[in-house]
Amino acid sequence: MVSYAQGIDALNQSLSELRDINVSFEFFPPKSEKMEQTLWKSVERLAPLKPSYMSVTYGANSGERDRTHDVVKRIHQQTGVDAVPHLTCVDATPDELRQIAQDYWNSGIRRIVALRGDLPPGTEKTDMYAADLVSLLKDVADFDISVAAYPEKHPEAPNAQFDLLNLKRKAEAGASEAITQFFFDTSMFLRFRDRAAAAGIDLDIVPGILPVTNYQTLVKFAGFTNVHVPAYLHRLFEGLDDDDQATRNLIGANIAMDMVKVLAKEGVKHFHFYTLNRSELSYAICHMLGVRG
Repeated sequence: MVSYAQGIDALNQSLSELRDINVSFEFFPPKSEKMEQTLWKSVERLAPLKPSYMSVTYGANSGERDRTHDVVKRIHQQTGVDAVPHLTCVDATPDELRQIAQDYWNSGIRRIVALRGDLPPGTEKTDMYAADLVSLLKDVADFDISVAAYPEKHPEAPNAQFDLLNLKRKAEAGASEAITQFFFDTSMFLRFRDRAAAAGIDLDIVPGILPVTNYQTLVKFAGFTNVHVPAYLHRLFEGLDDDDQATRNLIGANIAMDMVKVLAKEGVKHFHFYTLNRSELSYAICHMLGVRG
């Protein structure tokens, strides 16, 4: 019988032999001077790791469009890292989207994360969906396009098969990569990857990893994204003092590292980190993966 220690040693040994691991990082536009300082400190810390790209979110109907543009262009110009804007289609006309896309292309941006975006309050449907946006972007220029994927089903999808077919439509429209919603059950991701392959979906499926630094924020995010938070995770954070951030960071790093170890052993070569504009945990996990500046 293999002991627990032997099992961990074997897993760590396999990690030490990893090659050609790619990482990418997601940030959001800052809304205050303090948040801006935190963002750029994190960008400067992570850029030397030579990620495949750094993406910047874009909140529909929140007035963030200009801030997203500014952050993307600054990352692109100052770090040498490919900067990737999120673009949503629910709050802009097709002509506006074409103009935005052309501006990005003219600025040297070659990849876009194409999303439908959150529907405005009281709205149940929209004229454009992510697959339509992918087609529009491909008409403007030969962008590399990433889209979203949901191992645990999109909250609005009636069932998992419907959700998978929607992902296939995005692939057929011209997307080349799917970044998943964050998750904590690695078997859920691996089953989803298998189902996508069986459905003929020709996309690189990249796991989205959320290193947990704030438990309450995690519970809130999970509540509106249909993400299951396992009981063990609740127990790990139970009873901690509100100001004990060091312990929270340690727990969050261990959870994410364990996930990454399992996924890497299953052949995953690209990890996308939802940084929440913080660099510490993502940097530590990348170090463990052998991704170093």
